[in-house]
Order: sequence, then C-alpha cells, then structure tokens
Amino acid sequence: MSDVDPRPRPQYGEYATPEEQRARIARPDATDALEAGVSPEAVASDHAVPAAPAATSAARPTRTADRIITVILLGYGLLTVLVSAPQMIDVGTFAQTLFQTLGVDAQLAEPEGVRAWGIAGASVLVIGWLLTAWVSWRSLRAGRLTWWIPLVGGIVCNLVSGMLMVIPIMNDSAAWEALQRTVSG
Repeated sequence: MSDVDPRPRPQYGEYATPEEQRARIARPDATDALEAGVSPEAVASDHAVPAAPAATSAARPTRTADRIITVILLGYGLLTVLVSAPQMIDVGTFAQTLFQTLGVDAQLAEPEGVRAWGIAGASVLVIGWLLTAWVSWRSLRAGRLTWWIPLVGGIVCNLVSGMLMVIPIMNDSAAWEALQRTVSG
C-alpha cells in the first residue's frame, strides 16, 4: 500500500497538529497585517507588523456647520415662541387680526369662551420648542447630524398649534361662513 493520504491537501490548517496550531497562533495573522497596511509577504518573512494608527480628533468630522445651523434654527424657534405664544392666548384678538388681514367682515361670537384653545396652542409651541431643544442638544453631544431636528420640530409644532387656533373659528358658524364666502369669491 502507498503512503498517500486520500484527503485533499489542507488549505486553512484543518489538519494541523496542536504544535503547528500553536506555532501559527504565535505569528501575526495576515489579516492584522492588512488592517495595519502591511503586505502579507512582510508577515511571511517575519517582519514586525506596526500597530494600527489610533484614531485622531482630526479624523472625526467636526460638523461645525451643523452646529451653527442647529443653533440658528433653535434661536429662530425660540424667538417665534416668545412672540407668538402670548398672542395665541388671546384667540379673540388673533381671530380679529386674521379677519382684518383677509378682508372678512366677521368676529367670533364668544371671544373669551375660546381662550382654552389659545392656551393649548401656546402650550404646544412652548413644550414643542423645549422638547426640540433637548433632543437637538442630545444629538449634538452624540456627534450626530442635527440640523433637521429643529426644522422638523418647528414645522410640526407650528402645524399643530395653527390647527388649534383655527378650530374655534371653524366652530363659530357665522365667522366660518363669512370666511368661506370671502375666500371662495
């Protein structure tokens, strides 16, 4: 009989003895060399593999523009909240100003009875801005792209508070009909 092994020649050390495995483990792996930027041939000739370079602060993006845009949007939102919230509380005056701007000859039947809607609208603006600022701050601290957070927060809060301001006008049938007549024709 011949001494020929019928098994195929191992490619990855499947048939290595424990001594051969220990010897191979003691050498640096070719993948470590590739990650460090050294050719596998250098590892085969037992050259030392340099350590992988440490990440420097210059390698990380600073996102300066993102921070500036985020702060500007938050500042604009704060200014909007500070100006709009007190005006929203008085829905009667808000509705009268809206009617005058649109050229509608109408007014709310009970301007004081709809004050709760204005308080709700102003609260949405204030709480929405605080929540948006908190989420933006957390995102900035984590180093993530943040400019979109105050933009989306502002759009959502203004839409919701605007809807809360229109509901009392829609519920007042005389004012709503006058508004519809003016807008439609």
